[in-house]
Amino acid sequence: MKSTHSSLYGHVLAGLRSHRKAKGITQEELANRLRNRQTFVSKVERGERRIDVAEFVEIARAMDGDPVALLRDLLKTFDSGTSKRSKPRLDKR
Repeated sequence: MKSTHSSLYGHVLAGLRSHRKAKGITQEELANRLRNRQTFVSKVERGERRIDVAEFVEIARAMDGDPVALLRDLLKTFDSGTSKRSKPRLDKR
């Protein structure tokens, strides 16, 4: 299974990007908070760089967010969007 290509993973990345923008945080500022480079944030948001659960937690916290609440919200919006179509595919598209 290649989760970087799943619709759920794409939804999570879009949610992280949306959350960052809603907080008024630039990619560069987020990268500084993560002690990383802006290109890291860009690659994550574009899906070129896969993140694991620990990195999701670090990114959410760097945006002053609660990682559990953020993931819960992302899953809720994903589930509500997929209820109108077939079950989400978790394989490569």
